[in-house]
Amino acid sequence: MSDTPVIGVLALQGDVREHLVALAAADAVARPVRRPEELAEVDGLVIPGGESTTISKLAVLFGLMEPLRARVRDGMPVYGTCAGMIMLADKILDPRSGQETIGGIDMIVRRNAFGRQNESFEAAVGIRGIDGDPVEGVFIRAPWVESVGAAAEVLAEHDGHIVAVRQGTALATSFHPELTGDHRVHALFVDMVRADRAADSL
Repeated sequence: MSDTPVIGVLALQGDVREHLVALAAADAVARPVRRPEELAEVDGLVIPGGESTTISKLAVLFGLMEPLRARVRDGMPVYGTCAGMIMLADKILDPRSGQETIGGIDMIVRRNAFGRQNESFEAAVGIRGIDGDPVEGVFIRAPWVESVGAAAEVLAEHDGHIVAVRQGTALATSFHPELTGDHRVHALFVDMVRADRAADSL
């Protein structure tokens, strides 16, 4: 078995190309995922930002929602950024009508918590598990995590709010690391996928 994991990027909306570049820079084989059969071929998946309600509706439309839930339940490593964090939350504080999530992290998130598009900002974020300087986080209509359950580990906070969480093989950040050229968060996720593959092969 090759040591290079195959990691998909959910290609329904958002910064798909930037995530593909970041994953490749972190030594993964990266490919877009739009259909259930493509999902079945990857070792892990990144869910990019965008508009969480739209991603939810498109996932249902493309027949991906149930396969996504099943793979996440079965322990497939998954990483959600911004709207992707909302998709991985077990509960949304203020969901839009008909909005569904994949779930996987015992957390409650608040949509657009840091403000609207014109209130976007960058901030240095220290993340547990990532050595060196803080990661530069790009916050665009970003959510924050209101609370986490006992199984979820808080990896980072900004301005008193939780902005990075991990639970088992699931990782989520409020911000967009794919827009900065710093690939350490993606490298952390690639390591998670690699560890999961190694455990599966035992």
